[in-house]
Amino acid sequence: MISEVRETIKKQKSIEKMKVCRPDDFSRFCCDGSIARYLRARNWNVKKAVKMLEASLIWRMNYKPEEICWEHISTEAETGKIYRSSYMDKNGRTVLVMRPRFQNSKSTRSQIKYLVYCMENAILNLPSDQEQMIWLIDFQGFNLSNISIKSTKETAHILQDHYPERLGLAILYNPPKFFEPFYKVVKPFLEPKTANKVKFVYADDPNTKTIMDNLFCMDELESAFGGKDEENFDIKKYAEKMKEDDAKRIALCRGVSVSETASSVPNANPDSDTEKLTDTNSMTTDADEAREVVCTA
Repeated sequence: MISEVRETIKKQKSIEKMKVCRPDDFSRFCCDGSIARYLRARNWNVKKAVKMLEASLIWRMNYKPEEICWEHISTEAETGKIYRSSYMDKNGRTVLVMRPRFQNSKSTRSQIKYLVYCMENAILNLPSDQEQMIWLIDFQGFNLSNISIKSTKETAHILQDHYPERLGLAILYNPPKFFEPFYKVVKPFLEPKTANKVKFVYADDPNTKTIMDNLFCMDELESAFGGKDEENFDIKKYAEKMKEDDAKRIALCRGVSVSETASSVPNANPDSDTEKLTDTNSMTTDADEAREVVCTA
């Protein structure tokens, strides 16, 4: 099935530009692992998987998610409404923390751009034996003005259509009762597979609290989710971490292996075949130059 999807995709004229201008990207998103995710998302229906993958490749050509840098989205990030946590779950999956109450933008376009940046960063930091991430959504202080049907619908579209099988679980932590009617409205936008990954967890419910105990090391988990870590989100530290990841990601997109960089970030997941570098200084210079070019383009 995987070979059939790959051969069919190669024949599509709609992605000819990507094959010619960005052959490494084309190969990366048509590798066995990537195609398998699209097949699983479409219940192993080859025709539907081809259509879905083709649409994603066209989207990536036009949207260019790999070119989004910290400088492009730093304003969206400054409140800590979405960020990659410093810990992973017990299965080694990247964790994206979301706090709707810190929504600081009215622009759906800007919100989605930041979400895409976060998704790309979370995938970059997955270990080689993992494909999925966890979403931890903190509903403390939440009110309905923090979200909209439009942005929620667009989020579902981006997640399901262009990042299939990347979500392991979405944990809704302590959602208020008035959120339930809203969820009933947006749930039809979710495919059954995605909806089944949404778990409601309440701090005062021992049955759902077990989900957190089974998933996370309580010493590492933030106190807001019932863990013991009291450290707060620090935008300055986070910005530096994201800039380092930007350099690493852009170097990888250029086909430059950063084995030294990957070793400094143990969970790096290049998701592509690259050659090893022996000169760390050369790698850093190339990555910095690439990042500057992309961010100022």
